[in-house]
Amino acid sequence: MGGSVVQWQIVARDAEGEAAFYRKLFGWTVNTDNALGYRQVDSGGIAGGVWPAPPEAPSFVQLMIQVDDIDAHLEKATSLGAKVIVPKSILPDGDSLAILADPAGITFGLTVSARPAPRPLPRS
Repeated sequence: MGGSVVQWQIVARDAEGEAAFYRKLFGWTVNTDNALGYRQVDSGGIAGGVWPAPPEAPSFVQLMIQVDDIDAHLEKATSLGAKVIVPKSILPDGDSLAILADPAGITFGLTVSARPAPRPLPRS
């Protein structure tokens, strides 16, 4: 079923400026070495990133929630009043992503990793 927050992202009009602010304030590492030029952020905790907002949109923070079946969660979320903002898409790394707005208008992402989840180490 999933449902764990696995990533956050700041969506900002000035994505580069936001990334620089947090890099300077907290010493976070920002890396753009990926197919989309996404500003991946290593904050020392949950992975994050910074993405440019459309010109008409405000800046905001968004949570990415890992699920095992995006289609099933899209159907359930819309039945509960959510609206699909970005339909399910396959990213260049093979991960799947969809963006929704909950009934209060707060946006969030659903994601499925193309890579298998790490297995827990056996206890001795």
